[in-house]
Amino acid sequence: MEINLISDTVTKPTPDMLSFMMNAKVGDDVFGQDPTVNELQDKTARLFGKEAALFFPSGTMANQSAIKLHTNPGEQLICDKWAHVFNYEGGGASFNSGVSCALIDGTRGMFKAEQVEKLIHDPNNIHIPVTSLVTLENTTNKGGGGVWDINEIKNIKKVCSQYHLPFHLDGARLFNALTVTGETPKQYGELFDTISICLSKGLGAPVGSLLLGSHKHINKALRIRKLFGGNMRQIGYLAAAGIYALDNNVERLKEDHRKAKVLGEVLNSSPLIKKVEQIETNIVIFYVNDNVDENEFVNKLVEKNILLISMGEGKLRMVTHLDFTDEMLDKTISEIKNLKLLV
Repeated sequence: MEINLISDTVTKPTPDMLSFMMNAKVGDDVFGQDPTVNELQDKTARLFGKEAALFFPSGTMANQSAIKLHTNPGEQLICDKWAHVFNYEGGGASFNSGVSCALIDGTRGMFKAEQVEKLIHDPNNIHIPVTSLVTLENTTNKGGGGVWDINEIKNIKKVCSQYHLPFHLDGARLFNALTVTGETPKQYGELFDTISICLSKGLGAPVGSLLLGSHKHINKALRIRKLFGGNMRQIGYLAAAGIYALDNNVERLKEDHRKAKVLGEVLNSSPLIKKVEQIETNIVIFYVNDNVDENEFVNKLVEKNILLISMGEGKLRMVTHLDFTDEMLDKTISEIKNLKLLV
């Protein structure tokens, strides 16, 4: 039995999801004729109270399209130093849009409104980049699934409004945050100009993300998606998985969060572990003791068919998901407790 805790992207469609996908009605989406993707886009836009939505093959493409539609080459966006758009999208902001990133030294990937305001450039100073976008990530991936305080988001929105800056949310795991806070998608739709959400992480779809915004934003994003090579044809089969995921797999995210907390407790009690980051959702980030070889720790678990990942800077990560069963949880607990290393 392989236990894959590398990411929540490793999930496979359930038999019910596959059946729903195979019974989808499809057409050519490039001509706007795929009824199922149109249904998914309309459904998600309504859910967030936005005018429109557009399906993308990946969250990276959705985020990069948002950056491009809000900025011009030579300008600058503001984000956290741990933001996914800066760290894990291949340098796309500079390559695709010609913009630089002003990095905030936040806490677990989250920051304050006053930190944003300090980085906003004077648009009349021709020697420095024009600030043109603020973006944040909820939950924070590198921050261990951290959940933002919506009141701080509202404060940042006020700053963005004051300086006439668009506000984008990388909401790859936003539904994980919503199940913790009890807030609604529409509350987020009111705060952000554009939002990306991922269907292929905790929600369990095999592929796909959506970008939400105004009709003007999504019409522009449609052209950018074409430019990036993201046009697809009979994608209703994939969109159907997204519809199924939104209807069936949101509430169950709480189970992933419960299992992550259990793993955190076990790691905290291990003499091999120096620190476990605060666990709020489905991501467990931890550090081994200074006298423990990080690679040996990972390899010993791999020998037991338990897969995890290093995020660099000494961070090890486990991510729970819908394919991580109670039986797998018990085995993982047992193997961590019995782990023997050369120290």
